[in-house]
Amino acid sequence: MAALSNKSKQYGLIALKVLILCIAFAYIYAKISRNETLSLAQFLEILSQKSWTPFLLFLGLALANWFFEILKWQTLAATLEKMSFGKALKQSLAAHTVSLATPNRIGEYGAKAYFFEAKKRKRILLLTLFSNINQMLITLLMGIIGLVTLIAWKILTISLLKILLLFGVSLLLVVLGYVFKEKELVLKGLSLSKVIQFFKTLSMTVRIKTLLFSLTRYALFSVLFFLLLNYFNADLDIKTAFPLLFAMYLFVSVIPSFLVLDVLIRGGVAIGLFSLVGVNEIIIVCAVMTSWLFNFVVPALVGSFYVITHKAP
Repeated sequence: MAALSNKSKQYGLIALKVLILCIAFAYIYAKISRNETLSLAQFLEILSQKSWTPFLLFLGLALANWFFEILKWQTLAATLEKMSFGKALKQSLAAHTVSLATPNRIGEYGAKAYFFEAKKRKRILLLTLFSNINQMLITLLMGIIGLVTLIAWKILTISLLKILLLFGVSLLLVVLGYVFKEKELVLKGLSLSKVIQFFKTLSMTVRIKTLLFSLTRYALFSVLFFLLLNYFNADLDIKTAFPLLFAMYLFVSVIPSFLVLDVLIRGGVAIGLFSLVGVNEIIIVCAVMTSWLFNFVVPALVGSFYVITHKAP
């Protein structure tokens, strides 16, 4: 019976892995094939008319982006156990594949925790949260700079009512955080105050490294998107492009997304912002699609190998 039970678990794990990969690849296919603005055939036709030499630079920037993401995870996970770069790479890419088709990539938390023994999983969830909070903090700060710049240049107009509403919502979140700081969150025994206490146990070196790696990643994928826009003939200068980029990443990061809706959200936000300075819609969608292929699809394809070959601890 024990042997049968063990075999059942193995078959169940295989079935789960196959299901995860099916969902991830269905997501990739849906995003590529269901774009109303630009069909896959049109996208490939546009690419066929372009030089492929710059793709080496684009790939290099995407690889550098992931290098620092993996380095960030290696730094954080090493606070619990010794972690090689190769092991951190495997965990990061596998978690990316699993999380691809979940709302705001929430599946990353469970996927990374799965690589560790049960007694360490709660702390792994908190380390993943700390990593994402740092990335979100950079996105928030740069996004505010971008928005203020666009408003000052009168490229973007926001009414006083909307600003007050945003301030009110932010204040409400702070108040709710204070009121419920001792309440348990999703996991038993975890409250906001305990999460903050855990973050405080991390050394200053680890905190600074995490923030710097997050900032470096932000710079890399921002430069990549800027180069892609001009590769597709947007003809934008840095001064105009980057405030729009910063605002775009802010809007995209705070809007919940799931499966094919992600196409509408990311593409729609980019079109809404860059069209303000006269960039053609097709150019914007081409840049969004290519950036997505480099930063999400290629790592997901590699990560799928690690999902299949991983054995539970």
